[in-house]
Amino acid sequence: MPGRVLAVNGQIAQVDFFGVKRETRLDVIDEPVAPGDYILNHVGFAIRRIPDDEIGETLALYELLLREAESDMMAADVRGEIHASAPATARNPSAGSPGA
Repeated sequence: MPGRVLAVNGQIAQVDFFGVKRETRLDVIDEPVAPGDYILNHVGFAIRRIPDDEIGETLALYELLLREAESDMMAADVRGEIHASAPATARNPSAGSPGA
């Protein structure tokens, strides 16, 4: 899943994945990563820095996948990962309200 790097602290990056922020390990990526870069993430590890000239196409493909492939198992997995990573208030807005 592609994401935009928000911050880097050693081998850990804070990354925004379609509005969900989570930490990603940078141990296996073979080039420096800085805030503003886009990475391709797999199970919590950045596996590739997405070259600047590929960012638009990569994001468009994932957005299409998430929007169009309702019955596709990979799309369901990506949606599930986004949902599971979201804070409880994002998954269920009433979870953060008093009395919820």
